[in-house]
Amino acid sequence: MNRTEITYRYERLRAVASGVIETAVTTFLLLIAVQWFEFGATAKALVAAAAALGFMLGPVVVSRVAELGWTTAQAAARLTLGAAGCYVLLAAVENRWLYIAGVIVAMTLATAVIPLVTQIYTENYPAKKRGKLFSRAAMIRISSAAGFGLLAGWILTNNNGTEKLASYPAWLLLVFAGAFVMAAFCFSRCPAKPLTGAKGTHPFRSLRFVKEDKLFRHILICWMLFGIGNLMLFPLRVEYLANADAYADQYTLTFEPTPARIALILVFIPNVVKLVCSPFWGGLFDRMNFFVLRVVLNFFFAASLVVFFNSETMVGLCIAAALFGIGNSGGEVAWSLWVTKFAPAKHVADYMSVHVFFNGIRVFLAPFLGFWLLGFVSAASLSLFSAGIIIASSLALLSDYPSGEKAKRGAALTEEISD
Repeated sequence: MNRTEITYRYERLRAVASGVIETAVTTFLLLIAVQWFEFGATAKALVAAAAALGFMLGPVVVSRVAELGWTTAQAAARLTLGAAGCYVLLAAVENRWLYIAGVIVAMTLATAVIPLVTQIYTENYPAKKRGKLFSRAAMIRISSAAGFGLLAGWILTNNNGTEKLASYPAWLLLVFAGAFVMAAFCFSRCPAKPLTGAKGTHPFRSLRFVKEDKLFRHILICWMLFGIGNLMLFPLRVEYLANADAYADQYTLTFEPTPARIALILVFIPNVVKLVCSPFWGGLFDRMNFFVLRVVLNFFFAASLVVFFNSETMVGLCIAAALFGIGNSGGEVAWSLWVTKFAPAKHVADYMSVHVFFNGIRVFLAPFLGFWLLGFVSAASLSLFSAGIIIASSLALLSDYPSGEKAKRGAALTEEISD
């Protein structure tokens, strides 16, 4: 088999593990923080923002890997094994402060891999097939996340018989550790080369493009605003369901929020919808003005937030989950592809590293802002505020409509993303 076939073979296998890991990030780590450890707002925000440091350290990781002379696959495998070790430790030792530290370290190592994976795709997937191969693996990841999320939620509910966790789910953390080991194995089997061009240079050298490229700067500013508007409430979805009793003066759910129902709303429904809608958005990406596409996606995100945090029934929350799935399916395509539309060909990786860096900043800030504001206003009012930020920043992005018309086509670069 050639490089492309080998990489595609192991990327499909890794997609199964990535789906399992995705449920940890989106739901189960925070569920444990809320229902078992009963953390306060700051600790919950730290768990929700755990991936941020890895995003921000991406340029440093790339520079260090180049200095060490490791191949991108070797580095990705070692970082992923480190994350697996953290989860093994968390499963073996039940301690609230160790839990926070372990989750932060594990997710930092996991997200620091993203620029390395981008390089593997660039080297091993032909440009004309990159999007197609990426999308096929993504379908497997989405299916894995939906299936495992529902299964894990059912097991947690069946073992407990109540809406609260009755015991520390060490078995679940071991499953996450196993998924990271599987991902590390897949990385180790992928053909890869040592990084070149980053040795001896400043690790944050790519940030100069923010100053030099006016359009790039405009997009980043708008993306920062609507990204914070969305991500600010992302972890609060778990809080809204899993800790509903603490907000009894604001709303009352008409059903028992068991782990199975929480997984159904936050994992299964969005991923099933994403599975159906992803090919549709992928097709539109090549044909539609990018700014218009991004604004349409933002409408679904804003609508999902307003419906979710103003609903007390399963029906309303499931509708919100479906709206989020529609937006997120296109959001994944837009997040991973947009720099290929606007960046000079020889600087795509540089532009992507800047995008990921600023993504890390908002992933870190947004949960703290969300939990802090929740202490002053209701979740329903906060959803309207977030929707307002998303709509206002979307209109600002759309103000440069002609530039969106001039953007070129692109191919997928990364996965497991956040807005």
